[in-house]
Amino acid sequence: MTGTTGNNGITGNNGTARATGATPSPAGPATPATVVVVGSGPTGLLLAGDLAAAGVPVTVLEKRPHRISNLSRAFVLHARTLEQLDARHLAEDLESVGQPLEHLRLFSRLGIDLSALPSRFNHVLALPQYEVEKVLERRAVEAGVDFRYETEVAGLTQDGDGVTVETRGPEGRTERLRAAYAVGADGMRSAVRTAIGLPFPGKSVLRSVVLADVRLAEEPPDLLTVNAVGDAFAFLAPFGDGYHRVIGWCRGRDVPDSEPLDLAEVREITRRALGRDLGMYDARWMSRFHSDERQAPAYRVGRVFLAGDAAHVHTPAGGQGMNTGLQDAANLSWKLAAVVTGHADPALLDTYQAERHPVGRAVLRSSGGIVRLAMARRPWTRAARAALTAFLNAVGPARRAFAAQVTGLGYRYPAPRGAHRLTGTRVPDVALAGGGRLYEALRGGRFLLITPEPYGAGAGRADRLVVARWASDRRTTLLVRPDGYAAWAADAATEAGIEAAVTHHLGCAIVQVS
Repeated sequence: MTGTTGNNGITGNNGTARATGATPSPAGPATPATVVVVGSGPTGLLLAGDLAAAGVPVTVLEKRPHRISNLSRAFVLHARTLEQLDARHLAEDLESVGQPLEHLRLFSRLGIDLSALPSRFNHVLALPQYEVEKVLERRAVEAGVDFRYETEVAGLTQDGDGVTVETRGPEGRTERLRAAYAVGADGMRSAVRTAIGLPFPGKSVLRSVVLADVRLAEEPPDLLTVNAVGDAFAFLAPFGDGYHRVIGWCRGRDVPDSEPLDLAEVREITRRALGRDLGMYDARWMSRFHSDERQAPAYRVGRVFLAGDAAHVHTPAGGQGMNTGLQDAANLSWKLAAVVTGHADPALLDTYQAERHPVGRAVLRSSGGIVRLAMARRPWTRAARAALTAFLNAVGPARRAFAAQVTGLGYRYPAPRGAHRLTGTRVPDVALAGGGRLYEALRGGRFLLITPEPYGAGAGRADRLVVARWASDRRTTLLVRPDGYAAWAADAATEAGIEAAVTHHLGCAIVQVS
């Protein structure tokens, strides 16, 4: 098992992971909470909202004051993430404020045509990260999540029964929170990751990346404008309030993040990459940052998990960062809920590492590859870029596979030996008998069993399973997980086989509810 307590070389013999220098809190008895989530970015908000909606008590710790920040760097939602949000009845709200884009340009002549994606969301949705956070926070609050702002992790210990999180709140107040599990969704400089002793190996890929929010005198050529030359790149995206976010980099300007930045430098980098600076003026905020490629070796240590940027960071190429974190949360939340409520064996939690760590590694490789090709300046790397662009533009299967990876639609999870070919794959938004569709049926956070004929059996758990029929004449029987991936399938299922599969995954018999 990956990351089980006391059996991974990271925790001590007693299964305890402790922050360096952590001291016992004088705050008295531990406060009960079933799950503590650290970080209220998109990943933490989706995870906390899912758990609370499933009836699991959740406390979210956030060291920042309570506000939705406009300092985020994410500006797109991809198709697979929109499908997950659709399963939570949130996609429509975001589609109403975002702007769909059917073509995503990565650099120069390399782009992705999204109009042919096998998804209801055959586009990328351009919108600032704070719009996503607004929707996710509202859902989490309505579900009853307990938010503690201006509260940071001062220490963390765990044992065989749970996790104790030492917190330091406003005016230095300390408190101890006792939980069954804790999740670090607290970003690249994760206090949770440090507390459990995990390294964060990797390197800085781009240094002195500039970021500015500006007004433009000229309209950009595209909704999302991006281009790269050998020594510079620039990316422009609209906020929707008259300002644009500009992200740029120049090879010859390698200075520390603390170096002052002025608008003249942002204009010069933009001119190099795009050919003109679009008359940018009135910068309301400017900063420098560096772009790293890093991944934690484990996403789980005992009862503590990592998700989002706490687990992996990579270049912004392809807009995959926020999307990957949201997919982490969608994978982990239903598993935690099932284990905490006693419906699943704790061994289910090991599959989070097995399923999401390889995806994180693949995203690091793909986003890093895009950046390296975009910034190619040597003749042989430019030739490789030209060859890859020509290949993707000419070869349909390769182009579709590339689009599926960037948009998240193409990932599949490991399946047991001998399992049906569909097991572990993403299930598309198929039509169901009676006029419904798959992602509507998943909105209760339940498993979905789709059968070719009406089917019912004995007493069961309607709160955890929906049974529906195909709208077509398809004969496959399919059990879909709450995150929209196939848990089990059979082409000629028997009643005993179906009940065995449902019992294995849910620990209960079937009940007919639709």
